[in-house]
Amino acid sequence: MLSVSMRLRSVLLASAAALVPGAVSAQSASSTSLPAVTVDAPAQQRAVAARKPRNAAPSARTARTTPAATPARVDAQAPSVPGALTVLTAQQALREIQQTPGGVALVTADAWRTSTPSNTIKDILDYVPGVFAQPKWGDDTRLSIRGSSLSRNFHLRGVQLYMDGIPINTADGYGDFQEIDPTAYKYVEVFKGGNALRFGANSLGGAINFVTPTGRDPFPNGASVDMGAFGFRRLQANTGGANGPWDGFITASTQSADGFRNHSNGEATRVSGNVGYQFSPDFETRFYLNANSVRQRIPGSVSKTSALNSPETAAAGNLTGDQQRNIDTVRLANKTTIRLDNTTIDFGVFGVDRHLMHPIFQYLDYSYQDYGGFAKVTDDRNIGGYRNVFVAGVNVINGRIDNNQYVNVAGQKGALTSSSIDRSKNTSVYVENSLYVLPTVALIGGTQFLYAARNRQDRFLNDGDQSGATEFNLWSPKGGLLWNIDPTWQAYANISLSAEVPSFGESSNGPGIPTIPFTSIRPQRATTYEIGTRGRRPDLTWELTGYRANITDELQCIYSAFGNCNVTNADRTIHQGIEAGLGIAVFKGIFDAGPLPDKLWLNMAYTFNDFRFDNDATFGNNLLPGAPRHYLRAELLYKHANGFYLGPNLEWVPEAYYVDSANTLKTEPYALLGLKAGVDNGGTYSGYIEARNVLDTRYIASASILNQATATSPLFEPGTGRAIYAGVKARW
Repeated sequence: MLSVSMRLRSVLLASAAALVPGAVSAQSASSTSLPAVTVDAPAQQRAVAARKPRNAAPSARTARTTPAATPARVDAQAPSVPGALTVLTAQQALREIQQTPGGVALVTADAWRTSTPSNTIKDILDYVPGVFAQPKWGDDTRLSIRGSSLSRNFHLRGVQLYMDGIPINTADGYGDFQEIDPTAYKYVEVFKGGNALRFGANSLGGAINFVTPTGRDPFPNGASVDMGAFGFRRLQANTGGANGPWDGFITASTQSADGFRNHSNGEATRVSGNVGYQFSPDFETRFYLNANSVRQRIPGSVSKTSALNSPETAAAGNLTGDQQRNIDTVRLANKTTIRLDNTTIDFGVFGVDRHLMHPIFQYLDYSYQDYGGFAKVTDDRNIGGYRNVFVAGVNVINGRIDNNQYVNVAGQKGALTSSSIDRSKNTSVYVENSLYVLPTVALIGGTQFLYAARNRQDRFLNDGDQSGATEFNLWSPKGGLLWNIDPTWQAYANISLSAEVPSFGESSNGPGIPTIPFTSIRPQRATTYEIGTRGRRPDLTWELTGYRANITDELQCIYSAFGNCNVTNADRTIHQGIEAGLGIAVFKGIFDAGPLPDKLWLNMAYTFNDFRFDNDATFGNNLLPGAPRHYLRAELLYKHANGFYLGPNLEWVPEAYYVDSANTLKTEPYALLGLKAGVDNGGTYSGYIEARNVLDTRYIASASILNQATATSPLFEPGTGRAIYAGVKARW
């Protein structure tokens, strides 16, 4: 397997290198680089003309950076290069996302790309309130939005991941982070809960969309080097450009790390690219390629005592079984956009081939083939003197898993233990309408219909026939209000229903517990009430959202056997909380009181979680395990107009949280102190150095859950010790 990875790495990097001269030539022939537009308060602002926004209409769509995100530069397209039609600029995406009457965020790449190692999804989402992302080992991360996926001790559930609007999750709902390359994106969109209707998302946590640049973006060429603690090293390069109606962009990275813990070494090579062609200024098609090869060893979960006293130690079974998660993927897609006066039509298709080689308690050898398509119509016009925005679309994602499991013999295949063909079908149709009853007030209503089917054909009958099929027909309506109080301030409220269809992994069996096949698992339904405000002023950004979700049949760990969680349906549960973000210039003109004064910028993201059973027959009103009640991320940065920045940061979980539904075993509270410094003035070169966990605190970063734990239950993932990272980047 390693030889396959090395060959793929060589091919990908050679392909990227071969494309560099031509792409650079095309860019230089078609445009001249201009300074970037800066729209956030702490950085220097420059005025550059930008192309006409898509779907322009009289509106209150004001450009704001996302509250609580690290102050970010948003680059406008140089006027001599017509912008891409299929991919929005960050400014356009921001205008669209902030038409949502609920919790959303847009994080531009400079919020994480030039000032952190950007080696996990945590670096991207750290300052988005409501999101809890904690790395376990390598790229694997425990991610939860509003309490989603708390019962998933492996893989991701409850949040749907997209790359350029193309699904990353498998057709039956699982997701992994090995295919996420934080160096590859120009911005990331976060849609919390039912606010992800535009993707046809149907889960409690919502959706995250990772957007790659095109050859029509400024500074399409670049290279970076990052290195640091525990053998981490990465080389990345990208190139692109436009030539007449054509444009193209490709980025590739290769990285490796020894890992903080024993048996946590890994390496990955990733490449993403796209080629676009404009038939006219209002008609564009774009082809996408994404490929990944990841080889990662797994140190495993350990007891609380081991995690806090010997954090580098791997679980014994992970060593004897040489446990790993190895993935090869290739994703191909096309997206076409047509603009007709006030109407825009987007449509496309995609296909994904993924091979998982995963020796754990058994050797899992899974081959996935996912495919589908999407279409969306957006109509933005005045009707009877009132602005009206109508959106309708359909998403189809189907898939087939060739599922084989073997006895794990020291990381190699032994005897076959199970085999099946698992097929999934998902079709979602959605519609949403925003009527501006006043120039600054929109009433928003919509609904989604989801048809989903799961079919398993068991090919290993020695232990009985586990074949079966199930299907679902689910409606998820929503309604909301969006009020643009002034050009810098919004308020919103909404009520939404969501539905999450179970995957093949939800079931129950084992000694002393009921046998519940996957065909008997019901879909998780939630009604969410949400109210909040967000805004951006020259030296102040904020977000404050409160929500409550009443959930029936939540997919929860109700039974366990052999120490493993069996996910079935709880009766009723409640998820409620507060998401608060703040960015503020505490002081200005400290050493430089000129027209662009230096500033001391405070950036904070606080999440309050109150997740509990609701009069459950077994667990009463116990707290749901798996997420901290309070989570605070904050930094205080001195920023100068010349691009220099310096300051400390804090990650704080002040209260331990339970790891079992019986509420008998907890993690430990912790506080981590960090420090970073660097230079990034929006020009060709930038560099950073960052120290993490400066005090070398021993802590638990994440935890798996059970229904009933003991003091020795191996559920805990130790956090990384003191680490220093540094990197440099060039772009042109």
